[in-house]
Amino acid sequence: MPDETNGSSASPMWSLDLRGSSAPVLVQVRRWTARTLDQVDDAQLGDVLIVVTELVTNAYDHGGGPSEIRMSQIPRPCRVRVEVDDGCPAHPVVASPSLTAPGGRGMLIVDKLTAAWGVREHGETGGKTVWAEVACDRADDGSRAPAG
Repeated sequence: MPDETNGSSASPMWSLDLRGSSAPVLVQVRRWTARTLDQVDDAQLGDVLIVVTELVTNAYDHGGGPSEIRMSQIPRPCRVRVEVDDGCPAHPVVASPSLTAPGGRGMLIVDKLTAAWGVREHGETGGKTVWAEVACDRADDGSRAPAG
């Protein structure tokens, strides 16, 4: 699993409560993301939107539904950090794509588009936070953190 990076320098932190929502909320989540990150270049925003969609979709499909999404922008190096909480302790995995299976590519996409990603367990609730950081500087696009 990739190493966790420190999101403590992120400011400000934006959040959206998703408790009780269903998959059609993805449209509103993408709109919220685009409005919130209006200073991020379109190419990098596209990557963030894909990552947000995959993480929230995974929470619906495998985590019993998301409870919250949080986002922050770290200025130097420019990163957008996305965190999605759900109530399931199972960790996402990067699977090898199959020509016959219709799904299973989400975390592979997240892995390719992010500088780093990981999971933070919530021992008290049994849930987890899946987080990812996307580079938001053009010069910073190819700097993938090594997996741990």
